[in-house]
Amino acid sequence: MAGRVLLIEDESNIAEAIRFILSRDGCEVEVEHDGRAGFARLAEGLPDVLILDLMLPGMSGLEILTALRADPRSADLPVLMLTAKGQGRDREAAERAGVSAFMSKPFANAEMRARVRALMGLDA
Repeated sequence: MAGRVLLIEDESNIAEAIRFILSRDGCEVEVEHDGRAGFARLAEGLPDVLILDLMLPGMSGLEILTALRADPRSADLPVLMLTAKGQGRDREAAERAGVSAFMSKPFANAEMRARVRALMGLDA
């Protein structure tokens, strides 16, 4: 799998695990730990897939997703939303905002790879 992934995740151990998993599959993974910094990075150029934590300092994942979907340039960007909560209302809010896929933490490595591959239009 090759492609560029932007990961906005404030928990360093989770961010490093995802970066490692996807890098081994050939992805270029950029990491931001703050919502505002991640949103600013998106303005520099869109990745092939955005992996976005729901709860972030500075700007929430839901705020970022809503802003992306409102902009025609990023309206179709594949977004995988992560949350530790896994509550139905979080999933519903993300789906209403236009998320492409949703995953609860903790997740299996194979599940992460499969979701990202699917969002890139590759066979899992």
